[in-house]
Amino acid sequence: MVSSFEAEPVLRIRADLGEGPAWDAARERLVWVDITAGAVHLLDPATGVDRAVDVGIHVGAAVPTADGELLLAVRDGIARLSAEGTVRMVAEVEADVPGNRMNDAKCDPAGRLWAGTMPYEATPGAGALYRYDGASVVKIRDGVSVSNGLGWSPDGTVMYHIDTRAQRVDAYAYDAATGDIRDRRTAVGIDPADGSPDGMTVDDDGCLWVALWGGSRVRRYTPGGVLDREVRLPVTQVTSCAFGGPRGDVLYITSAAHGLDPAALAGQPLAGSVFAVEPGVTGRPAVPFSGDR
Repeated sequence: MVSSFEAEPVLRIRADLGEGPAWDAARERLVWVDITAGAVHLLDPATGVDRAVDVGIHVGAAVPTADGELLLAVRDGIARLSAEGTVRMVAEVEADVPGNRMNDAKCDPAGRLWAGTMPYEATPGAGALYRYDGASVVKIRDGVSVSNGLGWSPDGTVMYHIDTRAQRVDAYAYDAATGDIRDRRTAVGIDPADGSPDGMTVDDDGCLWVALWGGSRVRRYTPGGVLDREVRLPVTQVTSCAFGGPRGDVLYITSAAHGLDPAALAGQPLAGSVFAVEPGVTGRPAVPFSGDR
C-alpha cells in the first residue's frame, strides 16, 4: 500500500526553473535556485523571508561551504558566492562547450562536490558527471543526457544518480575515502507515463525521494525499488526535494513554471513555488563543501 501526502506552499513565487533545494543547517535556511533567472534564493522558513541574489549567469545548484559561503554550479563551471554577494569562478567545466550548462549538484559525505552537465538542446549523451574536491575537476561519467538528482545512502556505501532522459535512478558502490564509484546498476525505473525523474534526496531510512517532472509528485522508493509513499502537489513540473528544518523532518520541494502556456499557468497558479510536507520520516541536511578554502 502506498501512503499519500499533500504538500503545501511555503513560498508563493513564480520561479521559472526553481531547483536544487539544500538545507543549510548552520544558518537554518533553505538554499535554492532559479536556474534560468540566474538567482540564488535564501529562504528563512521561520519568518517566510526569501532573499534572492542575482549571480548574473545560469545557476544549476548552490550548496553551503564549510566557511560560510556558497558553492555554485553555474553555466561554465564552479563558482563561489560570498556573503556579500560577490561571485568568483574557481573551476571551469565545459566552458568550451557553449551548448551545455551545469545542472544539479550536491556534496558527498566527505564534502566533495558532484555536479553534472546537460545540453540546452535535447542532444542525447552530450552531458557528463564530474567530481570537484577544491583542487581539481574529474570527469566521472560521460554520455549523460540530463545529469540530475544525486544522493548517498546513510551508511555512505551507495551513491545514486539520475539521468533524466534514461527514466531511471542509477546506484553505484561508493568509496567515501577515495570518492570512487563502480558497479552501476538500476535502482529504480520510472514509467514515462508517471513523469520524468528530476532531483532527489535520501532519507534516514535509506529510501529515495524522487521528484517527477510532469508527474505532480514526489515518490519514495525503498532501496529495493519498491514504491511506498508519495507526495502530491498542485503543479505538474516538480523539480527537486530536500529534507530540512531543525529536526530534519520537513521535506522541501521546488517546482517550475518554465514552458507552461497561459492556460496551464492559469490552471497552476502555484507553479514555480516552494512547497513543504512532513512525511513522517527524517533526512539529513546538506553536507557542506569542505575543499577550496
